[in-house]
Amino acid sequence: MQSLGKENHSSVSEFILLGFSSESQVRMALFTFFLILYFITILGNGLIITLIYLDTHLHMPMYFFLSILSLVDMSYVTTTVPQMLINLVYPRRTISWGACAAQMFIFLILGIAECVLYAIMAYDRYMAICFPLHYTLLMSYPLCIKMVTVCWLISIAGALIYTVFTMRLPYCGPHKINHFFCEVPAVLKLACADTSLNDWLDFILGFILLLIPLSFILVSYVRIFVSILSVRSPQGRLKSFSTCASHITMVTMFYGPAMIMYMRPGSWYDPERDKKLALFYNVVSAFLNPIIYSLRNKDVKRAFLKVLGQRGTAQ
Repeated sequence: MQSLGKENHSSVSEFILLGFSSESQVRMALFTFFLILYFITILGNGLIITLIYLDTHLHMPMYFFLSILSLVDMSYVTTTVPQMLINLVYPRRTISWGACAAQMFIFLILGIAECVLYAIMAYDRYMAICFPLHYTLLMSYPLCIKMVTVCWLISIAGALIYTVFTMRLPYCGPHKINHFFCEVPAVLKLACADTSLNDWLDFILGFILLLIPLSFILVSYVRIFVSILSVRSPQGRLKSFSTCASHITMVTMFYGPAMIMYMRPGSWYDPERDKKLALFYNVVSAFLNPIIYSLRNKDVKRAFLKVLGQRGTAQ
């Protein structure tokens, strides 16, 4: 059995990423679109990190977690989009076995980190709205660091299990992945072995890494809304709700497609739909994150205008 496993793995030196359309004009249009989208995503999230670092008024747990989210989003799109852009330009759309495993592992780390981070951000909003007088004491800087550290440890452990159980399978050919990057469901379809164990594992991990954080978010927001409704002032209620609206929007955009992708039976696999879903929770959500948070957040807008004002005076 060992020699057979080695033979199967040694025979797979590279995979072919089919990506999107094979027509050259369509590929160039997609290349231009995704290149612009990628640069805006990097600039937007980079701007949020810079503003939070420069403005002392933003040195709060809420914005600390937002800066981590922006860093995750920048890394998240960088894991997939550059490879996709190269494959749109060059006809030889190959990726080595090792690079495929590495891309899968890093992508999963960042995706799981985003799941857990959204739950942490919901907890932060719960503390800020339900316990405003004790907020700074309850959400101390050391606690925030510990929460982010636990987030990364969970992400690495989950990603390692996913990647090992996927890439240990024999891949006998054809080696054409009907996707624009090495995502678990798309790679599993090429395995020449029974993947029922992987289906169960994906469901269990999906429950732990997606449903549990989502349940935590829902419970936090139920308590938040109960607390908001008890506020007598309409302006106070509106202010409290507006601080949560951006987070709720991003959670909905990220969790919906991710749950469809990682918690459905393997028989429901649809490559074209999966590519669109992956674009949505990987590229589109990272692109919209800085827009949604900056447009709906007065503190971020104020910090941006302040930086612009300082530059204007310096000139």
